[in-house]
Amino acid sequence: MVGTKIDGNVIAQSVKDRVKKAVEELKTQGINPCLATILIGNNPASATYVKNKHKACEEVGIITKDHKLDANTTQSQLDEIIKNLNNDSAVHGILVQLPLPQQLDEFATTSRISPLKDVDGLTPHNAGLLAMNKAILVACTPSGVMEMFEYHGIDLNGKNVVLINRSNLVGKPLYHLLLQKNATVLTCHSKTKNLTQLCQSADIIITAVGDRNKFTLTPEMIKEGAVVIDVAISRFQEKLVGDSDYDKIIQKASFATPVPGGVGPMTVAMLLKNTITATSLSTQIGR
Repeated sequence: MVGTKIDGNVIAQSVKDRVKKAVEELKTQGINPCLATILIGNNPASATYVKNKHKACEEVGIITKDHKLDANTTQSQLDEIIKNLNNDSAVHGILVQLPLPQQLDEFATTSRISPLKDVDGLTPHNAGLLAMNKAILVACTPSGVMEMFEYHGIDLNGKNVVLINRSNLVGKPLYHLLLQKNATVLTCHSKTKNLTQLCQSADIIITAVGDRNKFTLTPEMIKEGAVVIDVAISRFQEKLVGDSDYDKIIQKASFATPVPGGVGPMTVAMLLKNTITATSLSTQIGR
């Protein structure tokens, strides 16, 4: 048996096409969707991520405002910039690229972003709404995974899901999204015992460890016909890899994502979608 490839590039393009139409509609109403990004320091990976986000925005017609700050930026200076962006009616979405330099507080920073402009879905307000099944703006990677399930018609109702991640960015939001689709979700992490046996009983495995020196999801760990979503990406033996070897996993899984070209493109696509949602929210409130 060879499973079906979940192609993130194809699904992401379908999201971008919908976003582009929404942007065109908003512009007929005199509304120009705008995303403001804040990049602090000289982290090459972060700079690349922000550049890719700007490029994706340009493709669909979203305006971007780029704020590049010195690595020694203080918390008060960053807070002031966020405050100004919150109050700028021409800005609809705010994204602070993580991780931050050591002197800056990630929680304090994201907490200062207006929930209406929180395109990363990381503010305590929006995280709380998600837990209550009331969220409108949801973290991009988790919502991208859910978009993949929907695109392929993968039914989550009653399915046993093993989720190997408990971060605020991936694991926790995904837990709530899966639960809302009536999945039975088991969240696993570095302290989980008998992980192999737990994975072998899962209908769906979502893994996001990101360190091949510590963890690899092998074909022996999944049951025949399981769905495998590999969210991780890291460099291992001079290659970009996830937590699993796609070529081996797809021989046993019913559906699986490659790395790269799987979940990664979805994260950017859902950022664009969130920016349009935030634009609609801001303009409705403004009226």
